[in-house]
Amino acid sequence: MSAIPLTVRGAERLQEELQRLKTVERPAVINAIAEARAQGDLSENAEYDAARERQGFIEGRIAELEGTLSNAHIIDPSSLEAEGRAVFGATVDIEDLDSGDRVTYQIVGDVEADIKSNLISVSSPVARALIGKSEGDVVEVMAPAGVREYEVLGVRYI
Repeated sequence: MSAIPLTVRGAERLQEELQRLKTVERPAVINAIAEARAQGDLSENAEYDAARERQGFIEGRIAELEGTLSNAHIIDPSSLEAEGRAVFGATVDIEDLDSGDRVTYQIVGDVEADIKSNLISVSSPVARALIGKSEGDVVEVMAPAGVREYEVLGVRYI
């Protein structure tokens, strides 16, 4: 498996989720299975089936997180020397040249991307267009509605 780029904050969030799954969720589902078994006939026990399904999800997520973290290449944006260019981990302020809307994105790895938190995947069209650009540059992004133009207002490494 190849290296998975993660920011320090993204790696910490995955580590916290893994810890919670192992110390809280896993024991809780084991108790739920034990309680459901105590009710008797397992063939018609919906609580048992639900708990086993939840256990499968939890164990799968634990394995996924452990695999991701073991292959992680953690990049600290604050230690980057990118000379004002947008790179992985950078926080970029952009303005849509058509609407005038301004937005701030941080370019992160695929597994930590969350558009609601303005964390965009390094493989997204917007991030690919921004990589290597500096303040004042204009980028074109192919969107479903057509080509959009954005001006880079600033690049920070936090």
